[in-house]
Amino acid sequence: MREDAPGIMGAIEPPPLALYIHTPWCVRKCPYCDFNSHAADRSPPFDRYVAQLLADLDMELRAPAARRPLSSIFIGGGTPSLFPGPAIRTLLDGIRARTRLAPEIEITLEANPGAADAHRFDAYRAAGVNRLSIGVQSLSDRQLARLGRIHRAADARAAVAAARAAGFENLNLDLMFALPDQTLHNAAADLDALIELAPEHVSYYQLTLESGTDFFAHPPALPDGDLAADLAAQGLERLSLSGYRQYEVSAYARAQRQCRHNLNYWRFGDYLGIGAGAHGKLTVSTEESAGWRIRRSVKNPHPQTYLEAPSELLAGSLFELTEQDCVCEFALNAMRLTQGFELGLFGQTTGRPIALIADLLGRAAADGLLILSANWIRPTPLGRDFLDDLVSRFLFHDSQADAG
Repeated sequence: MREDAPGIMGAIEPPPLALYIHTPWCVRKCPYCDFNSHAADRSPPFDRYVAQLLADLDMELRAPAARRPLSSIFIGGGTPSLFPGPAIRTLLDGIRARTRLAPEIEITLEANPGAADAHRFDAYRAAGVNRLSIGVQSLSDRQLARLGRIHRAADARAAVAAARAAGFENLNLDLMFALPDQTLHNAAADLDALIELAPEHVSYYQLTLESGTDFFAHPPALPDGDLAADLAAQGLERLSLSGYRQYEVSAYARAQRQCRHNLNYWRFGDYLGIGAGAHGKLTVSTEESAGWRIRRSVKNPHPQTYLEAPSELLAGSLFELTEQDCVCEFALNAMRLTQGFELGLFGQTTGRPIALIADLLGRAAADGLLILSANWIRPTPLGRDFLDDLVSRFLFHDSQADAG
């Protein structure tokens, strides 16, 4: 694909750029997990993997559009906290040597309470990580065992204490609801125990059965739809009373503590993706052509295949988004924002005029799913409750049919 291909709109400032880094290994695969993660039979080749990550980044940076300053870095997995501190330092030093970082950049690393210790947290902080996302999932030992987690509630509390002792002032804690046989009472107790740990950010999300997982093949007894909705509403109320503002379907934060990296996803920003199975999105443009195209990349998913591939063959696929892709992907992300988004965001991130989806927006507003103003689009409470229905209206958009 040529970078000077003519675009749809005139030259517009491209969206912010972030970097996602995927680490593929876990101690054990959880039965509900459909992420690209692989149980480590022995000690993974951390140093080789970091070297390949940096070679991957070098290939990404061959595109001029990839050389914009990075607004955030997110090291996800898998279990990044399996990596020793020196490996994370080598990785971040290599990124700093190759790219420009925005002032006060947010650098997040995911940690599993069963694969973390104070020494590593100290090393991560010294390497430049300034935000930890800890996968607590539950503070009930019974539920943790049913979820196949390798840690206990005491390990989660110890991980939070270790993170604070290492100087981390920005923590996210993940917690799931609608767990096997869960009731309103024990879900409330689980959430209250998490709130007592005083994280700056909470990801509170529903356990779902994903295709290809052990739970999908052998489903546990989960709460029905009505109870799951009650659990979500209870969670929103308790988190709000504790000072956490919901800003996305499953994301709650104290003031000024929203996850900048995830906000960039939901606002349809750009991101480079390096690592086994990592996805990327990049807006490519030139002043000469006064336009742009949006391309997606997906890296080889299997760790060994990724490690052995020549750097120029790391990408498993590379494709350009069509107009319909842009509409679908924008809706899938931006409609998740509970406070909505500015009217101009669609054009600023897709390069297409808002008129392209004006009829769809109008019909959703007429059905009570959206509130439209001169400068803002926001889901209504009904739209948030029936988000799948709201988003589905944009998934099969056909501009030719609309034009007729």
